[in-house]
Amino acid sequence: QVQLVESGGGLVQAGGSLRLSCEVSGRTRSQYAMAWFRQAPGKEREFVATISWSGVSRNYADFVKGRFTISRDNVKRTAYLQMNSLKPEDTAVYYCAVTNSIAVTARAEYWGQGTQVTVSS
Repeated sequence: QVQLVESGGGLVQAGGSLRLSCEVSGRTRSQYAMAWFRQAPGKEREFVATISWSGVSRNYADFVKGRFTISRDNVKRTAYLQMNSLKPEDTAVYYCAVTNSIAVTARAEYWGQGTQVTVSS
């Protein structure tokens, strides 16, 4: 059984930074893309960023370009989301996922439980 566990969320002031982590366990395909999504209260879940197995290819939602960076460590089976210059509108539950591609329309195959990020003004 594949499990994804996120960590690193919390409360931060606007302009601050957080680093989210997502550790994968269990039996997965040998190579897989990973992504971060988020869901704000009253809104649908939306794509944030995705990364290929090699880490060479990455895609970002327009609203995080230049502020967020996705990365991964395949030895640790962990993906990261470095979030800088955070804004109150970044407040959401952040989910990581193993996905079927690195497209912005990628479909999640496995989800984590989510980690809350709250940005105060």
